[in-house]
Amino acid sequence: MGGLLLGREIREDELPAAYLLHGEEGALAREFLRGLRSALSSDGAEGPLLERFDPGQTPWRDILDVARTMPFSFSPWRLLVVDVEESEEQDLRVAESKMLAEYLSAPTGRTILIVIVSGKARKSSSLYKAFAAAPPRAVAIMEMKKPDPAALADGARGILAGLGKTADRGVIDRLIEAADGDSQRTANELDQMAAYVGDKKAIEIADVDALILPAKENENWALYNAMEKGDTAAALRVIDVEFANGSAPELVLGTIGGFLKRLVMAKSLLREGKDRREVFGEMKGKPDFYATVDAISARDLGRLLEELQAADLKIKSSDVNGRTLLESFLAFYGRVRKGRRSISPGRGRSARSGG
Repeated sequence: MGGLLLGREIREDELPAAYLLHGEEGALAREFLRGLRSALSSDGAEGPLLERFDPGQTPWRDILDVARTMPFSFSPWRLLVVDVEESEEQDLRVAESKMLAEYLSAPTGRTILIVIVSGKARKSSSLYKAFAAAPPRAVAIMEMKKPDPAALADGARGILAGLGKTADRGVIDRLIEAADGDSQRTANELDQMAAYVGDKKAIEIADVDALILPAKENENWALYNAMEKGDTAAALRVIDVEFANGSAPELVLGTIGGFLKRLVMAKSLLREGKDRREVFGEMKGKPDFYATVDAISARDLGRLLEELQAADLKIKSSDVNGRTLLESFLAFYGRVRKGRRSISPGRGRSARSGG
């Protein structure tokens, strides 16, 4: 088993029993969790059982009781996620601190406790101190920062070596770029490339250009085409496929944002008095794109951008279901594109209504 967690190669026999994740890049904690679940899901076996806890609702005593009790499950691994949202929740009671310290000194096998702190953890808090005092091999304290490109590349080389493949730094950088710097997507791209080149040992730039980049471009254009037509059902089918392939909500949102930016650019050029043919030639758009530029007013386009920015903030700063949020946005966009009443995506019909 191998994979990448925030740019680092991971192996099952090296995993600590508990993680304390903190930092301003909240989206990376979700990426970490997704990557860990993927790394612990072997072919043909049930993925790890995941349970979430809010210490404001469930006392640490109860959380640790669950951690100590092995459940009846076909999954060999269990992930217990504790979401620490409020600063005061980092200050455990004396008895709770003692129980946590005792658990970290003798954790349950194949159970990983993952404590996610919103923002930076206070080193003076009893929560942080309990992790800092635990046996080094039992815990990992990680600040959520974008992985260093060199570390991500080193991790990618380790994955390739495990697959019996090699690639120079230029090839690895191209793969990382194609995955938008996402650790887990990079690992997925490496697996695809290894299968694509077959018995060939070295992966070359031409292999990446032939397989990965056209696929990425096609994903973007499939969503663009659906949005140009205002076809909500088609747009939802596209993102269903993207999520099934492991795309993070942030990446799907980026594709939607890229489409709206194209509309903004076209409207801006037209407003400056540029010839329509010149503008649309520059944008390399299809007839549906031209129709979309005309159909959506500058005011509605501004509203769409505001709603997408709000969705981006919610996805990065809370545990909201990013997929549901984006489905709702696409339904809202579809109504605007069709010239229907512009209502908030959070009101009115459900995310899958509206053509």
